Amino acid sequence: MCGSGGLGRLLPHLADVVVESARRTAETVTLRASCPSLPARCTGCRMPSWRVHGRYVRRLSDAPLGGAAVVIELTVRRFKCLNSACPAVTFAEQIPGLTSPHARYTPLLRDALTSIALFLAGRPGARLAASLKIRVAKDTLLDLLRAIPEPPDEGVRVLGVDDFALLKGNTYATLLIDLESRRPLDVLPGRDADPLADWLRGHPEVQMICRDRAGAYAEGARSGAPQAQQVADVWHLWRNLAEAVEKTVGTHHPCIRAVFATPPVADDPASKPLAPLVPPVESEPFDPPDGTLDVLGQPRRLVARTTERYEAVQQRLAAGMSLAAIRRELRLDHSTVRRFAHAQSLDELLVKAVNRTSILDPHKPYLHQRWNEGCHDIPQLHRELREQGFTGDVQSVRRYFRPLKKPRSPRPEHPPAPRPEPRPAPKPRRVVRWIMTNPGRLADADAAELKEIRAACPHLDAAARHVRDFADMMRDLRGDQLPNWMDRVTRDELPALHSLVNGLRRDFDAVTAGLSSPWSSGQVEGHVCRVKLLKRMGFGRAKLDLLRKRILHGP
Repeated sequence: MCGSGGLGRLLPHLADVVVESARRTAETVTLRASCPSLPARCTGCRMPSWRVHGRYVRRLSDAPLGGAAVVIELTVRRFKCLNSACPAVTFAEQIPGLTSPHARYTPLLRDALTSIALFLAGRPGARLAASLKIRVAKDTLLDLLRAIPEPPDEGVRVLGVDDFALLKGNTYATLLIDLESRRPLDVLPGRDADPLADWLRGHPEVQMICRDRAGAYAEGARSGAPQAQQVADVWHLWRNLAEAVEKTVGTHHPCIRAVFATPPVADDPASKPLAPLVPPVESEPFDPPDGTLDVLGQPRRLVARTTERYEAVQQRLAAGMSLAAIRRELRLDHSTVRRFAHAQSLDELLVKAVNRTSILDPHKPYLHQRWNEGCHDIPQLHRELREQGFTGDVQSVRRYFRPLKKPRSPRPEHPPAPRPEPRPAPKPRRVVRWIMTNPGRLADADAAELKEIRAACPHLDAAARHVRDFADMMRDLRGDQLPNWMDRVTRDELPALHSLVNGLRRDFDAVTAGLSSPWSSGQVEGHVCRVKLLKRMGFGRAKLDLLRKRILHGP
């Protein structure tokens, strides 16, 4: 009998407890137990006593058993304290491992609920507990979370510092990490210098502080721990360099466009006019009068699609299908199906397609004339239209002539070589990626294009050299080469990199240590990602004290 129910799991620690009876209902297992052993020690003076003053029954919730909640009805005795000097006249007995003053949960269940609160906090934790047959309120879980004792202060030698957003753009907090033991130490409100400095004054054992390049953390570390070596994070240094290179590439992007632009050749056979691909241009627009055909005499795509959908809708209506069924089968919007169903004829739907105009319409006669004259260079045609007042972009002209690229007549026996079109210039961010990537990991095509760009623009070639030197210095932990690198950068005409160098000079010691030490803020960034997950799991309903508990004690 003693080993039955939830109490059986505690028997190794509760040799004096006797289970008197056990009963089970559909959802609850109730155990009646008592502790007949004597004596009991006073909770105040710890003096043993044999005098029983009275008895009462305590109801303790235990961990569920077999899908049912477990309740222990424990008969507790109240003793008379035999020490006349003790302020407690009577006291209730406490059974180690089973009871504690004013507790309604056994230690086993309390530990389980505390773990649930750490993982899921309030409402989600209460829902999980209910599915496990544990009745608990969300506020009780939050109280258990707040009652977790602070972790022991074991000292820290290498400290990592970074901030995370409680409300992005508005409220922030500071996360402190012991980089040697890989555990969170504390969470400070805000991201200012004063809270960090006050915390560091209470921890004089700190010898190294890894941080980003924020000025507040630098000032806080300098005033709170002057004995510690500050280390600037190399990832942030590399990011600052990438931002400077991006500004440099943006400034010299005309040089890149010049590299990828192919100048026209006067005696190129491809520049000679080909056989006309379209009929001679009359004074009227080239499109057929009804507007349903394109420049090649084929049905316009919009007209073909409208005709196909109209026939499909009308066929299904004739078969007795409803508009909702037609919408589901054709996967069309309900308003579209209704418009096609209520149309009296196909011509009613083609009015907009036939009468649709574009800003290119006034210039189409001129474009047809130039095309038949042999000018097939789309950028050149666009420049000529711009001189005539055209406001559209080059893509509109390219889309209009796309059908004309497919000849309608057989090709000649010896066709002339096609005239090469200009290569599209890469975007600045793509060039920055080429420069910042290890040359051994670049694709052959990307490496070839980067080589062309560096050969054409000496400023970008110098920037690429400085990036490679900085990467070698960072990889080999050669921070002593930083002064020479900065001197080489300042000798070149690269204003964005000059601004970077000026910032490095203001934080010279920390940057040198970051390029010389294997320590970095990588662990801190990983913990920040975990904090973001915990914050989103709480949906912003908890205050900083609860989030701090979950950060310090969570998984």
